[in-house]
Amino acid sequence: MKDSVVSESIISPYSQALLSLGESAQVADQFGEDAAYIIELLSTSEELSQFLASPIGSLEAKKGVLRQLLTDKVHPSMLNFALLLVDRGRIPFLGGVCRQYQTLLRQKNQSVLAEVTSVVPLSEAQQDEIRQKVLAMTDARQVELSTSLDPSLIGGVIIQVGSQVIDASLRGQLRRISLLLSSAA
Repeated sequence: MKDSVVSESIISPYSQALLSLGESAQVADQFGEDAAYIIELLSTSEELSQFLASPIGSLEAKKGVLRQLLTDKVHPSMLNFALLLVDRGRIPFLGGVCRQYQTLLRQKNQSVLAEVTSVVPLSEAQQDEIRQKVLAMTDARQVELSTSLDPSLIGGVIIQVGSQVIDASLRGQLRRISLLLSSAA
């Protein structure tokens, strides 16, 4: 728990500063896309995450790798921000800063993230239907969907918005029936 408090005390000011920078330059939404790109990059490359987090690697080597990966992919100010994190010894927190930035941007835009898990990829019509249902149950103006696949659901979907979970999967229905039957016996 202590580590998470320390991490939050580092991540929060940097993500707030990044949002202020994005708003003043009128590129806050672009920074949101850049943050998503960086999060994806870090989550798909364990080697990159370990390299950036390692105290052994030189600052110039880390900056070189970031320049290679981010130049022409993100806004120049976002690249400069990542290089600043290297200079300040905070580059291991880049992913956390980007995730927190996206949360702050959603709050600013009155948007929510709906994490949707399904057995098969959802069609555009299904995604739009889920967006409409989430809009109806929240005070948000926009809904951002994050989709993932889980064949163990058998069918249906699980939708998570913040701490609220809607389990409309066959696996969930079978679990509820099983609990009902076991409590009736």
